[in-house]
Amino acid sequence: MSKVAYLDCPTGIAGDMFLGALVDAGVPLEYLIERLKSLGFEQEYQLNAQKVHRMGQIATKVSVNLASEHSSTHRHLPDIQRAIQNATLPPRARDWSLQVFQQLAIAEGAVHGISPEKVHFHEVGAVDAIVDIVGSCLGLDWLGIDCLYCSAFPTGGGRVKAAHGLLPVPVPAVLKLWETRNVPIYSNGIECELVTPTGAAIAVTLAQSFGSPPPLHLERIGLGAGSKELPIPNILRLWIGESGENTPALPNNTETIAILETQIDDLNPQAIGYTFDALFEAGAVDVFTQAIGMKKSRPGILLTVLCPPSRIAACQAVLFRETTTLGIRYRTQQRAILNRTLQAVDTPYGTVRVKVATQGETLLNIQPEYEDCATLARENNQPWRVVHRMALDAWHRRNEEP
Repeated sequence: MSKVAYLDCPTGIAGDMFLGALVDAGVPLEYLIERLKSLGFEQEYQLNAQKVHRMGQIATKVSVNLASEHSSTHRHLPDIQRAIQNATLPPRARDWSLQVFQQLAIAEGAVHGISPEKVHFHEVGAVDAIVDIVGSCLGLDWLGIDCLYCSAFPTGGGRVKAAHGLLPVPVPAVLKLWETRNVPIYSNGIECELVTPTGAAIAVTLAQSFGSPPPLHLERIGLGAGSKELPIPNILRLWIGESGENTPALPNNTETIAILETQIDDLNPQAIGYTFDALFEAGAVDVFTQAIGMKKSRPGILLTVLCPPSRIAACQAVLFRETTTLGIRYRTQQRAILNRTLQAVDTPYGTVRVKVATQGETLLNIQPEYEDCATLARENNQPWRVVHRMALDAWHRRNEEP
């Protein structure tokens, strides 16, 4: 059995919120304070925790209070790496911390056009961010977490004051971090900074995947409070449990898929076929319709599009351009996928590609490509099913030979 954790981020994530959730889940604050001393910065800050209410719900707020004489201290990546490597930290916490800062430096370097080693971290390199990142890695190690998963992120909005002046939200480093993992994002209508570079770096570096919760036996929940009062409880929820023998196994291969839906009752049906083709050209993985009854007893269709999160905007543009819809719903989910390869086989009428699906060493599905079979059937004036059967027979003969 493995210990699994899931970050539920309805109001985003920041380093101090993650620390708060870990402490709320049982990580002793005294343990974090003692371990963090080995970084050599203990004179520059104080770490404390308290219970606070957010929209009537109680959660743990962890604060890193900087000593005034050290409040403007900035460090480069090599300085931080040296401190972490020389500290007395558990191996997993040390390695995770180094990975998080490396990922953050890569993102910041890409934004500013310089190498990661030359990044002047400004606020994300201040001692409070170091405490947040190393403390979070210490907490995950103390809880014995083997796999971390994370929900989609709300984007936030507006502007935030930073070392380089006013920046749009999400700030450039957060966007770059999201881009590295193709993270699913959405707007919850709250116009302020919801995801900080520190919080994004922890999640993007350590999470196995983003989307729905993994299968687990839920054991405890840690609630970490954010600093702001928001229209919904500003709380990061850390779900902790075990994935055991009686829990459905997490698929070896998963990916995040976006689902777009809209109902239509006033469009010429001839336009639907054209829209299908345009959606596939825009990057859709699948498109389908269902007959539905709509308001005023009108018959209509439910048009559903599956696409990678990176193609949401392109597919939405097609739907608005080619249909009469006035609104599109979308969500992201995780889907399990099989390993797939294409193998070409020769038939009496020509070559057909065959899609072969496997899970590990187990063969699960064999399917000739439809378009290849259709092309050969038309060219040779043969039934499609005959060409399809010939392709299957050819694949089996080739793979069953000694």
